[in-house]
Amino acid sequence: FFPVATVMTELSGGFPRRETLMSDHKFEVEVNSLLPSDCALYLVEKFLGEGTFGKVAKCRDLTTNQEVAIKITKPSHRDSGLFELNALAEITKLDADKYCLIKFLDWFEYRSHICIVYEMLDQSLHDFMNIREHRPLLIHEIRTIARELLISLKGLKEINMAHRDIKPDNIMLVNQASEPFRVKLIDFGLAINPTDMETGTFMQNLRYRAPEVILGLPLDERVDMWTVGYTLAWLYTGFHIHSVDSEYTVIRSLTMRQGMFFTLTEDESTFVWKLDTPEEQIKKTGQEVKFKVKMFIKLLRRMLEIDPNKRITPEEALKHSFFTMEQPSLHSLKAKGRQLEHLYKKTGLCIHQVLYLARLSHYEDRISHSKTAYYSELIDSNKDNSKTLFKLFNKIFLPPNSTPSSPSVT
Repeated sequence: FFPVATVMTELSGGFPRRETLMSDHKFEVEVNSLLPSDCALYLVEKFLGEGTFGKVAKCRDLTTNQEVAIKITKPSHRDSGLFELNALAEITKLDADKYCLIKFLDWFEYRSHICIVYEMLDQSLHDFMNIREHRPLLIHEIRTIARELLISLKGLKEINMAHRDIKPDNIMLVNQASEPFRVKLIDFGLAINPTDMETGTFMQNLRYRAPEVILGLPLDERVDMWTVGYTLAWLYTGFHIHSVDSEYTVIRSLTMRQGMFFTLTEDESTFVWKLDTPEEQIKKTGQEVKFKVKMFIKLLRRMLEIDPNKRITPEEALKHSFFTMEQPSLHSLKAKGRQLEHLYKKTGLCIHQVLYLARLSHYEDRISHSKTAYYSELIDSNKDNSKTLFKLFNKIFLPPNSTPSSPSVT
């Protein structure tokens, strides 16, 4: 592991400023190039990707035979490399594995290129979704990814850092074959202390840009929660929930959000994606929204709050029932046991019949203590206890406008 103190010493001492001279330098690293650092010798095997600031290469540490990924900054963007090193000096205070962050191993300068060495990971979520032709992930797969990204945000918040560029390209699967859907956050080229985030700063891919960035409002680490929420919505649906023609179209589509399922609608001659409520989704599918999906939708609503002051924090999100996953079919029946006992005594049905009716719906948790007296009177006033109890449970459990057929109770 490369010592943080060394990085900070180099940065505080400063590298010679050669921006004018280096701006004309070509990219001088090729496949089979040997890149020497103070503690290793790296062989470039192939390039994995290219961006504005440079390239990422798959390399082999010839001293250990370990595969690594090296981010090689273009000479003309040398300051960007130094900026990332400065951020890494703080981020390496965290346990990379514990907080689901890519592990920083080494850094050096080669022919005016800043080279940052990281552990080798599998593939980005962007590439993974492309390979599977953007088929949505299952809810338990999303839950695994969501938990680890929230752990990353929690860790960054603890050291007063904001990533500022979270998107599927910067979320890597560690090893999909052996550790399915375990992810790590990468690319800290824009990471900064939130107190240094200036209002009006241009940041984030437009598709993932938080409302406060677009509107020129005060900024902090909560912009990262927005992008994580948007990414999770993308994994769930397989498509982006708004167009990116301009910041205006992004804000316009955000104001139309109503839920997490989507319908293509025509408004003012423009087709837009509108998010359904769970009740609207029931009408389309003929089935009630399952508990896990219901909890996921609730979490997404908190993550995608337009007002950052109302947006859920990483700590709160990790305690959300989407992760604790208390199933209502068990949890609610236990928590509301006294109510059910009261109801079955009033109806004269056996407890098994009452519990059977309770399990007809996924919405047991909607029982309200304040409505118990009303429902008791309703039962007392009707001699047909079986039908009354069924109507009662429909009113308690089912969303509005749902009209399931009455079962036979024996």
